[in-house]
Amino acid sequence: MSEFKNRGFLLKQRAFLKLYIYKTIDKHKGYASQYLGDLRKEFKQYGYEPTHTETYKVLHELTRDGLVKRERQIKGEKGVDFQEIILYSLTDEGKKEYDLYKKQMKVELERCRGLLDKALEDHYGPVR
Repeated sequence: MSEFKNRGFLLKQRAFLKLYIYKTIDKHKGYASQYLGDLRKEFKQYGYEPTHTETYKVLHELTRDGLVKRERQIKGEKGVDFQEIILYSLTDEGKKEYDLYKKQMKVELERCRGLLDKALEDHYGPVR
């Protein structure tokens, strides 16, 4: 099911987010805005703020492809709070695809790092 192609110059944002969303869902069941907040905190120091739209597109894609399942739940105390949230978790197929995707992304991330290291070295000297 996993289709991975050379992404061109550098990695596309959605491919990058997909890797992290897979990781986050694999660690714990959660809801979309929680994942988005966690990702924004994690990448703030790098000047990158994942968008709401791209994060939800990845979740919808994974759900549509049967790699993630959605479960409706009331957030907070039952009978008191009425905010319905959707929790995401990996399906068995999703766990297999995540393992494959990690391997494919490692190759792609190393290719991108090579391009960036070359530019740094060519213009600023040896890369540390």
